[in-house]
Amino acid sequence: MSKTAGCCQNCLHYIFDYETPKTLVIPSLRVGFVFRFTQLLVVLYVVGYVCVVQKAYQETDSVVSSVTTKVKGFVFTNTSDAEPRFWDVADFVIPPQGDNSFFVLTNMVDTREQTQSRCPELPNPSTTCADDCDYIEGYNDPRGNGIRTGLCENYSTTVKTCEVLSWCPLEIDTKLPERALLAAAENFTVLIKNSITYQKFNFHRRNILPHINSSYLKICEFNRKTDPDCPIFRLKHIVSEAGEDFQDMAVKGGVLGILIDWSCDLDWWAGKCYPKYSFRRLDNKNPVNNVAPGYNFRFAKYYKTADGEETRTLIKAYGIRFDVIVFGTAGKFGIVPTIVNLGAALSFLSLVPMVTDWFMLTCMRKRELYSRQKVTYLTEEADTESVSDVH
Repeated sequence: MSKTAGCCQNCLHYIFDYETPKTLVIPSLRVGFVFRFTQLLVVLYVVGYVCVVQKAYQETDSVVSSVTTKVKGFVFTNTSDAEPRFWDVADFVIPPQGDNSFFVLTNMVDTREQTQSRCPELPNPSTTCADDCDYIEGYNDPRGNGIRTGLCENYSTTVKTCEVLSWCPLEIDTKLPERALLAAAENFTVLIKNSITYQKFNFHRRNILPHINSSYLKICEFNRKTDPDCPIFRLKHIVSEAGEDFQDMAVKGGVLGILIDWSCDLDWWAGKCYPKYSFRRLDNKNPVNNVAPGYNFRFAKYYKTADGEETRTLIKAYGIRFDVIVFGTAGKFGIVPTIVNLGAALSFLSLVPMVTDWFMLTCMRKRELYSRQKVTYLTEEADTESVSDVH
């Protein structure tokens, strides 16, 4: 037989030789222990982790949510810098009726009786000047406070700055009160109304649960131990549960998250679906990198004087922005994921003999004997000769 023919015959044997399972009983406690222990690990993984923890037998859906908020409270201030004033929701909450985000004013710098006129720019290295030739008329510096007129005016007895066309007098926001002006805002309350839907399961729920009525809402306040279902929260308690002090946070403001978790098991044997509340500060509070800390923005209130001149009060508002973040996933028994994961479990069990064979043929002292007994090559010519000798 030529070398080429032998090579072709070997390839044909490699492709078409049939391997049939053979039962080989190994009377070894070590091999048996490895086999049963591997089976146990697979069963624990499938039952304990896949079924119990991951609930892989369920179909899942993500929550669809809507949120409305309503803040209540009022405060009276009487400081040396301003006349006595009463503040209500329209003054310190923006917007007064919020959705999933609302802002509570806690501190401010206000600049009153501004009119559109000309005034010297605030002194800094880029605005100080010596005469009118230092600056170009009409130049607009985005970091400045107005459009330059080209004139150099006295800002004080010792400093001259370029003149700008702007709302004058200019805002000086460096004198921020060390104690929050509206420190009493910690006692304000917010009612959060949250409705959620799991569309795949046609499931709808509100955070105002069925047992809550109007009388209860008038007297309740969220408390994790005594009133965990009440949807009315005191701002001080929200900030406190986030690990912050309200009075410290109120000076320069910040961003705080109200997290509502609607993760639910909708199977009939565990069909309870209630919101779980948690609170967390969302903005970066880094004592080392404290550039531009807190949260603030500006807004203005406009007026007309008796002679028709337009004036405004500019307010740089510091406060806490509350973001209501709703998330969650619901699961319910489904035949398709159950069959898929059952098939995956059976495939894992089919790997157990392979692991045991590897241990037996690699780690056991009698591995050569086991190898000879496990794999048998059938030679048809030898079998035919033995049959002829018998006859």
